[in-house]
Amino acid sequence: MDQSTIVLLLLPILFIQLGLMIFALVDLIKNPNPNGPKWMWAVLIVVVNIIGPILYLVIGRRNY
Repeated sequence: MDQSTIVLLLLPILFIQLGLMIFALVDLIKNPNPNGPKWMWAVLIVVVNIIGPILYLVIGRRNY
């Protein structure tokens, strides 16, 4: 496998990661009262790649 094939295989994962991160951060900003401090969720969303945004969307959101 050459380098261009690897890059083409990783591009969808990169787009999914960025989309989830942007969606979770926008939702966090709009959410007046998440489960836990906003700074903690922001760090988790940005640092823990794909799992951080998913954790926020499953655990961190409250119905507002």
